[in-house]
Amino acid sequence: AQSGGFERDPQESSTTDEELSRAGSPGSRGGSSSTTPDYGEKRLPQALIIGVKKGGTRALLEAIRAHPDVRAVGTEPHFFDRNYEKGLEWYRNVMPKTLDGQITMEKTPSYFVTNEAPRRIHSMAKDTKLIVVVRNPVTRAISDYTQTLSKKPEIPTFEVLAFKNRTLGLIDASWSAIRIGIYALHLENWLQYFPLSQILFVSGERLITDPAGEMAKVQDFLGLKRIVTEKHFYFNKTKGFPCLKKPEDSSAPRCLGKSKGRTHPKIDPDVIHRLRKFYKPFNVMFYQMTGQDFQWEQEESDK
Repeated sequence: AQSGGFERDPQESSTTDEELSRAGSPGSRGGSSSTTPDYGEKRLPQALIIGVKKGGTRALLEAIRAHPDVRAVGTEPHFFDRNYEKGLEWYRNVMPKTLDGQITMEKTPSYFVTNEAPRRIHSMAKDTKLIVVVRNPVTRAISDYTQTLSKKPEIPTFEVLAFKNRTLGLIDASWSAIRIGIYALHLENWLQYFPLSQILFVSGERLITDPAGEMAKVQDFLGLKRIVTEKHFYFNKTKGFPCLKKPEDSSAPRCLGKSKGRTHPKIDPDVIHRLRKFYKPFNVMFYQMTGQDFQWEQEESDK
């Protein structure tokens, strides 16, 4: 199975303070599109990609950065979870410069599961727009595990980590790879501070099968003209997911790095079946809360 997760996890991007301060230093481009000249001013972000890890957030960020009215930080600032004590001025400094009418954005997928993040973001600006990329929690968990395994080959098998008690089939919901996928639980926390109308849920699956369709929704949500369309994408057969065609000003197409599209280890079908059963009520609750059916259950019955 190919991993549809395009997103770097915190360890992988492991942005150092030095990189962040460079990103925020005067005269630096903040890792943003080279088509915008370096003037304008640094502003706090009006929109955030807040989750989820291994959902496709890197793919979404790269695609939205192709829009001329969006400037985004390439690295994950982790402000609302790890760097909050550094203050808003530090955060603003990490941002790229924008002109009037441009939107400043960043993505840090761990925000979605950070208890303090909704309150902190709300206190920065209560009209902040939030984007959450979600995908089938079972494949998300396996992708998460696959990523950790590539860095720590000595960790126990997925099966061992997934169960509290294998004989009784008790899933260990405290393991982060599984906990992150209980989307309804995390969303409840956000809905205490933000109305549903300020949160866009992007399907990680459709970001692969119909990137232009999902990007149309993202651009509408951000109040942008639909500039990122079909012509920006081509399908990469080797990786098994779409890549951005080359921007006018660069010579190579933008395909996500080697860490994207790792082959998943073979997982016992019984374990997958039990995980699906575990997630099903939470998925149904999530569909009800968001008013969107992501069809993860249908996917199962097709197999």
